[in-house]
Amino acid sequence: MEQQHKRRVRYQGTHPRTYQEKYKELNPERYGDDVKKILEHGKTPAGMHVPIMVHEILEVLQIQPGEVGLDATLGYGGHTQEMLKCLQGQGHLYATDVDPIESVKTEKRLAELGFGPEILTVRHMNFADVDKVALHGEKFDFVLADLGVSSMQIDNPSRGFSFKFDGPLDLRLNPETGVTAAQRLCELSREEFSELLVENSDEPYADEIAKEVASIFRRGGEIATTKALTQAVTEALAFLPEKERKDAIKKSCQRVFQALRIDVNSEFEVLYTFLDKLPGVLVPGGRVAVLTFHSGEDRLVKKAFQQFYRDGVYSDIAKDVTRPSGEECFRNPRAHSTKLRWAVRGER
Repeated sequence: MEQQHKRRVRYQGTHPRTYQEKYKELNPERYGDDVKKILEHGKTPAGMHVPIMVHEILEVLQIQPGEVGLDATLGYGGHTQEMLKCLQGQGHLYATDVDPIESVKTEKRLAELGFGPEILTVRHMNFADVDKVALHGEKFDFVLADLGVSSMQIDNPSRGFSFKFDGPLDLRLNPETGVTAAQRLCELSREEFSELLVENSDEPYADEIAKEVASIFRRGGEIATTKALTQAVTEALAFLPEKERKDAIKKSCQRVFQALRIDVNSEFEVLYTFLDKLPGVLVPGGRVAVLTFHSGEDRLVKKAFQQFYRDGVYSDIAKDVTRPSGEECFRNPRAHSTKLRWAVRGER
């Protein structure tokens, strides 16, 4: 039976107005020239994630053909693809991701590039269970954990990760489990929300924002969308001088969304568990690289590495963070806050 032709959806008007209408960017494999132009202008195409610090990571991990490794945060698969190339068809790479939407797309994309189950195993699980990833109890020669939220999640309004788009205030990495950020806000007292903002994102206007949110709920209002939360932050900072206000609101929105995302997904608890189990899944001499994107994450990684180094578990660790080059930050603005730390498992 001849397949019926289905016309491609076109932009409504001269410019795309919704995420779904950006069909060229959402199909990078079909529109390579358009994607290339976007990247050359230092922007990230919608629905696509540009891997950060690839050269620096590969330099740390020193991947050799025949080794067994783990990408603890699969995401769009950019880092995964580069590590698979290093294996040259020998050895095996495991990858984990809790996002049931994007991980399936990535697994399919990598399979189409020739990286099938004989060289790559994708586990739909949280990397806190790093000790349960390997199917046959193997230990890893190298491990990468990129702790950033992927661009595909940020750019999709239905996931609620960005204040730049209006959508449901969700923020769950796995939308099939747990409570949404909107539900979480309803559960928190004014004092608890203020403390959460300070602890998870060092928000300087935590008290003012928490007071405004509590006031909205007290008046019978709701904060169920990203736009509603952004408006609450805007109202909370209305007291600032006009020349300072716009920039302050933008930065506070970034921190508020970050703080809620960390809380909703228990990110600090997950990271702590992962770091605690990590030495036990590495072979002697095994190498690990971790990319962090804010101070709270970096502190946890730094302290864990230092403690295991003092205990003789790690034979070497990064003495300081490595940051992306200025050129990379221009090409990919989302790389600006990135920090890379590494460690090497001791021989005993």
